[in-house]
Amino acid sequence: MVPVLFILPGLILSAFIIIYPVWELIQTSLRKVTRFGKVTGLNDFANFEAVFSDTLFQEAAVRSVWWTLLVVGGTLICAAGIALILNEKFHGRAIARVIIMLPWSVSLSLLTVVWRWALNGETGYLNHLLEQLGIIDGPVVWLASGSTAFTVMILIGIIVSIPFTTTIFLGGLSSLPGDLYEAARMEGASHWHCFRTITVPMMQPYVNIAIVLNVIYVFNSFPIIWILTEGGPANSTDILVTYLYKIAFKYGKLGEASVVSLLMFVFLLAFAALYLRLVSKDPANA
Repeated sequence: MVPVLFILPGLILSAFIIIYPVWELIQTSLRKVTRFGKVTGLNDFANFEAVFSDTLFQEAAVRSVWWTLLVVGGTLICAAGIALILNEKFHGRAIARVIIMLPWSVSLSLLTVVWRWALNGETGYLNHLLEQLGIIDGPVVWLASGSTAFTVMILIGIIVSIPFTTTIFLGGLSSLPGDLYEAARMEGASHWHCFRTITVPMMQPYVNIAIVLNVIYVFNSFPIIWILTEGGPANSTDILVTYLYKIAFKYGKLGEASVVSLLMFVFLLAFAALYLRLVSKDPANA
């Protein structure tokens, strides 16, 4: 009984923060809602029909999947390499760690505003730098077309996600027992063999944490796309979270917005549950 009393405040707080909003979301998604938020009777799943038949929703959903996969995948690869380098002993390692972590202390919105200035087609310093290096012949309007803008957004998403992920990996690498590596090297194991048979298996829990947290953060990431293009041009860079914002606060379709929010919540909950279940079945993590 005593342990239950200890966790009871946390359970009540969680229920207030999570369960109540989800219940309200379900109620709103099943009813007709006016532009001013007045909720009326049930509407026979009309909000769901409207959302699923909207081609903009379908395109935003597909784009959200690509956005999440590419940003998370690129981030994990880059952060793993950086963490391995920063885990080695070399002169100036402390300064290098601070430099890598420094962008994490800056607001994501502020970083994106800086990138928007850099990507300006006429006065951006990225064009100036590339021209000085002889890579491009003239200014490029990076955010004028959907394909170019979305590619740039993915690269920015990777860059801003690296500090957080590198921190997770560095924490894991610093906790690995050094005597295992010493014993392996005394047996003649190479660096690659130590990495493959010791580092990779023992880092698996930290990789799992990084995957789950990054998927949740990136899938719901709003500032990068909204500040750079607001989902444009012509909705070609919209992901679900920007599509949700538009139908809720620009078009006043609060019932349909509730449906999109509910779908995003269910998707992330199912992903986290499925992934953790698969990981728990892995004998290496048993």
